[in-house]
Amino acid sequence: MAKQPHLLVEAGDVHDLALVPGDPGRVERIAAQCENVERVAENREYRLVNATYEGRDLTVCSTGIGCPSATIAVEELAAVGVETFVRVGTIGALQSDIEIGDMIVATAAAKNEGTTKRYEDVEYPAVADY
Repeated sequence: MAKQPHLLVEAGDVHDLALVPGDPGRVERIAAQCENVERVAENREYRLVNATYEGRDLTVCSTGIGCPSATIAVEELAAVGVETFVRVGTIGALQSDIEIGDMIVATAAAKNEGTTKRYEDVEYPAVADY
């Protein structure tokens, strides 16, 4: 398989678990908490490193802002072997009791953008599967 056109990686370049922040700067912040950090690729908004955290190998890949660029990252990572994705970073909230800095583990999401319509019907629930 050839390198993916946006992430510039191929099978064997990444681990099966990926943390996916939006901001490329967060890749560096996450990497600073890890061991065995290896720079893998960088292209536009996508910055990738492999690392080990508490004995677990993982890949960290920034996605840029918005669903279309995040979809590109997830599609290309899945094509080269990533099986589990964990979105980390900032996100908007609709509840007024959520404060800046709160940790949120989402179990579902609103689909008020255009990308997911290309994958599932609007009626299909965006619910976590873990």
